[in-house]
Amino acid sequence: RREAPLVLGHGEDASLLASDIAGLIAYTRDITALLDEQIAVLTPAGITVTDLDGNAAQGHRFTVDWDVEAAEKQGYPHFMLKEIHEQPQAVADTLKARTNLEGRIVLDEVHHTVLEDDLRHVDKVYVVACGTSYHAGMVAKYAIEHWARVGVEVEIASEFRYRDPILTPHTLVVAISQSGETADTIAAASHARDQRAKVVAITNVVGSTLAREADAVLYTRAGPEVAVASTKAFTTQIVALDVLALYLAQQRRVLFPDECRDHLLRMESLPDHIRQVLEQAPAIAELAEQFARADYVMFIGRHVGLPIALEGALKLKEISYLHAEGFPAGEMKHGPIALIDDGGPVVAMATRGHVRNKVLSNIQEVKARGAVVLAVATEGDTEIKAHADHVVYVPEVHELLYPVLTVVPLQLLSYYSAIALDRDVDQPRNLAKTVTVE
Repeated sequence: RREAPLVLGHGEDASLLASDIAGLIAYTRDITALLDEQIAVLTPAGITVTDLDGNAAQGHRFTVDWDVEAAEKQGYPHFMLKEIHEQPQAVADTLKARTNLEGRIVLDEVHHTVLEDDLRHVDKVYVVACGTSYHAGMVAKYAIEHWARVGVEVEIASEFRYRDPILTPHTLVVAISQSGETADTIAAASHARDQRAKVVAITNVVGSTLAREADAVLYTRAGPEVAVASTKAFTTQIVALDVLALYLAQQRRVLFPDECRDHLLRMESLPDHIRQVLEQAPAIAELAEQFARADYVMFIGRHVGLPIALEGALKLKEISYLHAEGFPAGEMKHGPIALIDDGGPVVAMATRGHVRNKVLSNIQEVKARGAVVLAVATEGDTEIKAHADHVVYVPEVHELLYPVLTVVPLQLLSYYSAIALDRDVDQPRNLAKTVTVE
């Protein structure tokens, strides 16, 4: 192995090799992650690992707790649709056992490490990621700044690694990657550690390179995600980052333990709320038939609605190949509104909160120019219905928790648009599940 990930599977009378654990779990859960500059020789009798000089070496061996059924479609037509519907359970699993008997938030992955004390003195947070994980990081910025009261910058990992950020022992770098093998994110985390910053990884894969590079790791518990377009990994990343934000607030003594616990209890209602949103799938599938005929789709949002607008646009372009863009709603008059024409679809994130009325004003602006508006709004908000052509409702939650719900209708919209256009949903053109090169 040299930089690109390789995992070995130890089976009965079989030795297996893959770039991703999901490709092996149908055969074995006994896995070895090969390390850089190591060579593996596979025979039916077993696996031998050496360094480049031929000396015996050991990779990182572990047992995967994913089950075989989790990597199968289980009656769904596509992995993506299955993974969208698995989000309630994935979110619930990610939230499990996050408090102790005293009600304090405990992160087993951080507890008893030197990082636990260091987090009390963090004075700056960088979040580094790529693609969908970057959008999860954008959501985290609002939560960390609001709850933990520490400044946050969110960076594309491929940009962070090539500039000269100011990093100190009191800097926390949160590196996010579903696979834990994203080359740019790993390089960014490695650079941060070289500069003595503390690194926490958010990843879905035990034993991944990013997990080994970090000072501590907070695992999402999404199970294997097979479809190239990420869905349940995204929502579990947001939940894990929200938990990290509350943990930071607790460690920095910004919030009282009972305040943190109350926020966590609110998060525990999210799985049931996601199920409610999923019940609207048939109506969203009908809407997708209209969206699939569009030449261009615009997504707009403010505050925590902005990263979801960006994620909705990314999902739509990834799997339907439709031209879609996300914009801050407040930037419309600075250029993007010129793209609006008669019948052009606009998706607006318009849930309740301190920017809701501003988004309503933006909806009125684009409607006046002929747009067809789909609004994602909070249950009971009848005023939105008077201005938008279509409304998908989500249950009312704390303002910072809306992204976990509002992204779900956009995932469904993207999926059904791709189906209407007869696209390869699980393996869209030119894309790979894990980006292991720059």
